[in-house]
Amino acid sequence: MRIFLTVFSLFGILFLLAQCSGENKPGELTSSEERKFMEKGKVIAAATFAELSGKLSAAIEEKGISGAVEYCNLAAMPLVDSLSDANNANIRRTSLRTRNPVNTPNNWERGLLADFETKMQKGEEPKPVVKLIDDQTVAFAAPIKTLPLCLKCHGGIGSDIVTSDYLTIKKLYPEDEAFGFAEGQLRGMWSITFQR
Repeated sequence: MRIFLTVFSLFGILFLLAQCSGENKPGELTSSEERKFMEKGKVIAAATFAELSGKLSAAIEEKGISGAVEYCNLAAMPLVDSLSDANNANIRRTSLRTRNPVNTPNNWERGLLADFETKMQKGEEPKPVVKLIDDQTVAFAAPIKTLPLCLKCHGGIGSDIVTSDYLTIKKLYPEDEAFGFAEGQLRGMWSITFQR
């Protein structure tokens, strides 16, 4: 009987320690994990944006908008893939209106994009999000707003986008839906996933 009470007491103490440890339940991120993946996601998104926008600006300067569209078609995905490998993550840009169907959002991305869009329509500023996709996969998502330079490829056809440039876009991206945006609108989001 004494051994039973000792074992029972030990399990009770272990249970209480687990409850007081501050760790989240299985299937949830701890607060330290949330902070870690939020910071990591922000750093990777900023570095990827800087790399892509730098290369894109150089392509525009050298070959104009049509040349930049051709650059994006050939080099943007391999560049993002190499940054994914370097950061041990899967980096994507997605949108509710994609240019390249490869970037079509999956279910959880679509839900966050809709949430970001709703917030912007209410005049609220959407913030980056960290969420657990499954027990092993953590996702970071952050809104991408339409900047003035974006309008040359994603604005209004005939007003922001020169018709000859749009013909290049349609040739390379026949299923294009990523036009008609205005400055400051939600263009899409960064979607970066990590293994926990």
